Amino acid sequence: MNDPVSVREVMNREYVGASESDDLLETTELMVREDQTTALVLRGNDPVGVITQADVLGYLVSEGSLESATVGEVMTESVPSISPDARLPEARDQMAAWSSDWVLVTEDGDPLGTLTEHDILSTARLESETTEQVDQEAQMATTGQGATTDSATAAEDSFEEQGICSACGTFARNLASFNGQLLCTDCRDV
Repeated sequence: MNDPVSVREVMNREYVGASESDDLLETTELMVREDQTTALVLRGNDPVGVITQADVLGYLVSEGSLESATVGEVMTESVPSISPDARLPEARDQMAAWSSDWVLVTEDGDPLGTLTEHDILSTARLESETTEQVDQEAQMATTGQGATTDSATAAEDSFEEQGICSACGTFARNLASFNGQLLCTDCRDV
């Protein structure tokens, strides 16, 4: 009944980026400020590695100081990646294969964003709620009962938290009604 959700619909288009020569302490402070567990290491637009909180902690324990270190000294060179057109089960399998809680979303070698376990779990919850609502509506239709005001109110409230943007078609956590459309933050700014 429902098509599987694609990575493009739920991925986070914002990520922390750094270059190999960047100061490790400054990059770590940026990761903390942006509340990100990973930073993508780029050479131009090409992803060449990643730095995680675990990498920084490991370096701190073994070396004792972050002050003179660069991102290139600490980064992990392998980057798990996936196409934006892949389906979420494939992304979940890719994360499991890499023992990672995130993957980089790339198209033609260019980074588009990231996908985390949290993104997948949030979508699974949304899909189950949508399936449950469709099942309830089908049951009401077969029994001849109308929708209750409680279920109508719940359906109206649910879009304010997360859903698919009417303009760009991506999954967003903060939709708002604007000129009769539900828009994500990026599309409202345009």
